[in-house]
Amino acid sequence: MRKMTDGQWRAFVAHGTRTGKLSTVRVDGSPHVTPVWFLLDGDDVVLTTEKDGVKGRNLVRDGRFALCVDEDRPPYAFVLLRGRAEISEDPGDMLRWGGRLGARYMGDDRADEYAVRNGGAGNILVRGRIDKVIAFDGIAD
Repeated sequence: MRKMTDGQWRAFVAHGTRTGKLSTVRVDGSPHVTPVWFLLDGDDVVLTTEKDGVKGRNLVRDGRFALCVDEDRPPYAFVLLRGRAEISEDPGDMLRWGGRLGARYMGDDRADEYAVRNGGAGNILVRGRIDKVIAFDGIAD
């Protein structure tokens, strides 16, 4: 097992269409975990979600999050990102990031469709500032 460098973990989480498993804090303090589409933007993780959904409500109330991205095939690897999220409902940012997310996960030809779907009314833009990174590869080596 090897600890990833800064450049290695950034390349790992940005590779292809890997999804993340986002953990947020429920009102009672228990974790809520759900898969998400995300992008890395410098030292931030960016995603959109429904404002009235569980993770949206959790992040509006308590911005703490953890995001795990993993490779589920040998030799296995994972990156765990922890931090605090800021929420925005700016329509221009929502459409721009919704489109970028759509392009990553569904392809450039569907980016506009997903910009409207994931960046429209009722959604929020989540920008999570990364405070801690735990990243290892070659776990089975």
